[in-house]
Amino acid sequence: MNDQIRLILIFAFIGILLFSCQKETTPTNPPNILLIMADDLGYADMGSFGGDISTPNLDQLAKEGIRFSRFHTAPFCAVSRAMMLSGNFNHVAGMGSQDLVTGVPGYEGQLSDRIVPVPELLRSAGYHTYMAGKWHLGTSAEANPANKGFERSFVTLEGGANHYSERGIFPDVPVSIYTENGEKTDWPDGAYSTDFYTDKLISFMNADHEDGQPFFVFAAYTSPHWPLQVDSTFWKKYEGRYDSGYEVLREKRLESLKKAGMIPSGAQSPPLHPLVKPWDTLTPEEQKKEARKMELYAGMVDNLDYNIGRLISHLKETGQFKNTMIVFLSDNGAAAEDFYYTDYFGPFLQENYSDAYNDMGKENSFISYGPQWAEAGTSPFNYFKGYTTEGGMNAPMIISGPGISPQNQINNQFLSLLDLAPTFYELAGIIYPKTWRGEEITGLAGSSLLPALTGDPDPIHDSTYVFGLEHRGDAMLRKGNWKLLNTEKPFDLNNFELYNLEKDLSEQQDLKEVNPEKYQELLLEWEKFSQQIGIRTPTPKQGENLMMNDGRPRNE
Repeated sequence: MNDQIRLILIFAFIGILLFSCQKETTPTNPPNILLIMADDLGYADMGSFGGDISTPNLDQLAKEGIRFSRFHTAPFCAVSRAMMLSGNFNHVAGMGSQDLVTGVPGYEGQLSDRIVPVPELLRSAGYHTYMAGKWHLGTSAEANPANKGFERSFVTLEGGANHYSERGIFPDVPVSIYTENGEKTDWPDGAYSTDFYTDKLISFMNADHEDGQPFFVFAAYTSPHWPLQVDSTFWKKYEGRYDSGYEVLREKRLESLKKAGMIPSGAQSPPLHPLVKPWDTLTPEEQKKEARKMELYAGMVDNLDYNIGRLISHLKETGQFKNTMIVFLSDNGAAAEDFYYTDYFGPFLQENYSDAYNDMGKENSFISYGPQWAEAGTSPFNYFKGYTTEGGMNAPMIISGPGISPQNQINNQFLSLLDLAPTFYELAGIIYPKTWRGEEITGLAGSSLLPALTGDPDPIHDSTYVFGLEHRGDAMLRKGNWKLLNTEKPFDLNNFELYNLEKDLSEQQDLKEVNPEKYQELLLEWEKFSQQIGIRTPTPKQGENLMMNDGRPRNE
């Protein structure tokens, strides 16, 4: 589509926004933006995607907006957040690895000075910027959201936290650290994470409601991230639903995803991860405990949807809903980590938490649902969080708001986190600068999604667009429907595999011997990409303060 037609569509889109809200807000206001990120939510969980968990509020957003079936994140929490809040690749944004804090460019462990964070640029353009939830982009004062553009914030700084208290879940952080507007603060006794973060965001929006300025709200929920904790009000409605096991749920979801139109009718599930024990080899007691894990997880997703409904109700009650673009997504694939019995995390967790059946879901319980249920959460993709496979990176996204046309549609084109920042800037009428605070910065790596939101059938990225990612030696590069994939350690170019995702969504047919020319083409793209963004492995001689963000030794 030529630039002139595209500009007409964009202005028409903004015009619809303004017209639809003329009785509610000042007509000259650009749209509000509500960005909602779930933590470790699986692709197949929501009702509108074909899942079995009750998510009526998210399902309604899907009816009023667009579901994106091939939206891609990074395979880990912090990496995804860095990419989303910068509009750039993780090494450019400073998060080459979420476990290293070094002086090596690309591995700073916080947002780098090579980019401008989304909230900082939006705030400079007159937006209020609010955040509550998980930060995971550095624990120093300099790295705090208060110094990255957020006007008001209440955050947990680490990658995970107890959902009811300050009781830590990492050995080096026995008491979780929270900050409010950059200052250390306490967790309110008995408050539940998703409920409390919603309360905070509503209070932030209320504080400035009368001035008429637009807002950017980042609801960075920690649900349904482990430990699996939630009130029985939410999980008991799922009691008994998962007694037939994770393999059965995986196949049920494969079929329900097809019925919902999220995956092709011919899609098949890949083989189970080697860590997954067949359900029929478990004892009755083990099966009972496993089923409860999934009940708790479903309850957390149910509660998450309830709180998203609270945010939407607030927007409607205050007359701001019709002028608010809502983006909902997960930060990566379903989580398979289960640290309770690991060598490093286990002793601390076993001393401070229980995994007894009668305690499951409570404040003193530490339960994860592990690779067995994660395989059901990422059906039909290969593996889960932590891998650069589709199961680790193909995540759900819904965008809803005024001006979207047509509604209740599924968009199947390849998109990524890098495309959100350009979308927000175009909505706000912002041109991304070449310099910031006197320093040259890197240009955006994604493209605005506004054409897709206004019915333009042309793809956001053509067949020449290259998207790549490396983290801890796991790597991938995509060009068109072709994908290079490496999950072997240590990293070696010879371990790259080649897949055609148009024909092989579950990444089971390595085509590098069948299509050597395409393989070499993508290897050359990888070489250019890795040099462009600065992929390298820091060593103690190169880096300063070489350590893991969560305190683990480098060889863990």
